[in-house]
Amino acid sequence: MFYDPRTQQHGLPHNPWNALVAPRPIGWISTRSADRQDNLAPYSFFNAISGAPPFVMFSSTPRKNSLTNIEATGVFAVNIATLALRKAMNLSSAPFEPDVDEFARAGLAKASCTNIAAPRVAASPATIECILYDTIALKPKSGLPSQTTLVLGEVVGIHIADDVLVDGRVAYETYQPLGRLGYMDYCAVSDVFEMFRPTPQEME
Repeated sequence: MFYDPRTQQHGLPHNPWNALVAPRPIGWISTRSADRQDNLAPYSFFNAISGAPPFVMFSSTPRKNSLTNIEATGVFAVNIATLALRKAMNLSSAPFEPDVDEFARAGLAKASCTNIAAPRVAASPATIECILYDTIALKPKSGLPSQTTLVLGEVVGIHIADDVLVDGRVAYETYQPLGRLGYMDYCAVSDVFEMFRPTPQEME
């Protein structure tokens, strides 16, 4: 099949776009507002976009409390959502009002970040501390309406739980990060294998 996403006339019962680029890592974003109200929300349009220096991105559609807090304070943390934390992650996705603390609603303990003034999920095996690099309002050239804002973060601190490090490497069997598929489907890492980039000599 082929369809033009500008028309949305794909003929399927559900839009297939979100199901195609999968799995997508989940950015579980924690922030603190200017008046010190803590917030936690998952974003499935998230990823690392640079290794050296490390940068991350996520997009908010439409504007949510996380974006408002980040613009006000200039910082945010990305907590890795795992298989063990899936229920708490899902609870924090509810559309709460700005004065509601999702940590409390989801039964999650907080820990302090080191280089930024924001909370982090104490139970998460990895947290990435970020300072705001830029926000970009996506404006389609097609003229279609958009309520999406891209958030770019520069990484200034990384927390890793000791129990997910084995022989100096992240052990995915212990780490078990969640991925977002399409529809209401999720996955967790269960099959890990290595492939090494071939040299030109090996290609001959």
